[in-house]
Amino acid sequence: MINDIEALVKCESPSSDLAAVARSADVVASIGTRLLGVPPEYVVLEGRTHLRWRFGDVPRVLVLGHHDTVWPIGSLQTHPFEVRDGVLRGPGCFDMKAGLVMAFHAIAELDDLDGVTLLVTGDEELGSPTSRQLIEDEARGCLAALVLEASADGGALKIERKGVSLYDVQVHGRAAHAGLEPERGISATIEVAHQVLAVAQLGDPLHGTTVTPTRLEAGTTSNTVAARARFAVDVRVRDVAEQARVDRAMHALQPVLPGARIEVKGGANRPPLQASASADLFARAAGLAEELGIEPLTSAAVGGASDGNFTAGVGTPTLDGLGAVGGGAHADNEHVIVAELPGRTALLRALIADLLRPSVVPSLLQRSRS
Repeated sequence: MINDIEALVKCESPSSDLAAVARSADVVASIGTRLLGVPPEYVVLEGRTHLRWRFGDVPRVLVLGHHDTVWPIGSLQTHPFEVRDGVLRGPGCFDMKAGLVMAFHAIAELDDLDGVTLLVTGDEELGSPTSRQLIEDEARGCLAALVLEASADGGALKIERKGVSLYDVQVHGRAAHAGLEPERGISATIEVAHQVLAVAQLGDPLHGTTVTPTRLEAGTTSNTVAARARFAVDVRVRDVAEQARVDRAMHALQPVLPGARIEVKGGANRPPLQASASADLFARAAGLAEELGIEPLTSAAVGGASDGNFTAGVGTPTLDGLGAVGGGAHADNEHVIVAELPGRTALLRALIADLLRPSVVPSLLQRSRS
């Protein structure tokens, strides 16, 4: 498994570099073909490369991961792959190339693969702009979606994820010379300051809703009244009602300065993954962990989103965070605890096998309908 993780990590795959993602897909395909015995189907959407393995005619369990990362080409020079003192390091190892290797090895050890679909996408870190429809289509009708994103702190499985909305607020004013006739201008800089403060008030701590203005741009030169400004907004919510409330408020923003104009683009990116979508699967995983002699499983609700939000959004029971145990996703200290790899892979294999049992079908269908 370490050798396979090394091969994936050493093939850098920043999401925005289509050629790099395509090269990475070839490495993923090679490892998967070796372990699973059959090559994947390449699904290329708008230049972004995704891979799919389907076993059997009726999909029942979707295993989901991604091979793109946030790390730019050249990151290996400053963050080389290494294994030292039981800790594996390298760009993208935790999020989530180790999880992909776990999926391959777990599925390869199954006695019967009938009903398993493995989908590996190449644009998750961008918000899955091309793969969302693919993910949702694969998830519909499945008994479960198992997401190989890295675990939460201490190895906790992720049973709840906030939904995400993303906005681009554009402010239009009128340029003028800042020294000669500033009164003839309409300052987009001043207007955008009003709008940033208004947007920041839309959060609701009691409901766990965060509305965060992030990137900001305004003006052209230091002696010109700014004609244009824009800022990005990141929204995280626990339920769809809050997501809708914030969306209405964002699109209802009004200018403060006479003559200024506002455009709001964007909206919901991912629906919430609510705990109800994970409850039965977490209970199953906890029982299997006990049978395997693995440390008792813990769970966590997290603010970050994943493709598991999409699978839960179409009504498929979803369990996330089944990947590597470690930490530092997207950060200099990204790492994987090597000793946890065998046990967590055995747990994944056992969970897939358990879900493929014929007796599981009625109970899960009944729960999902209720």
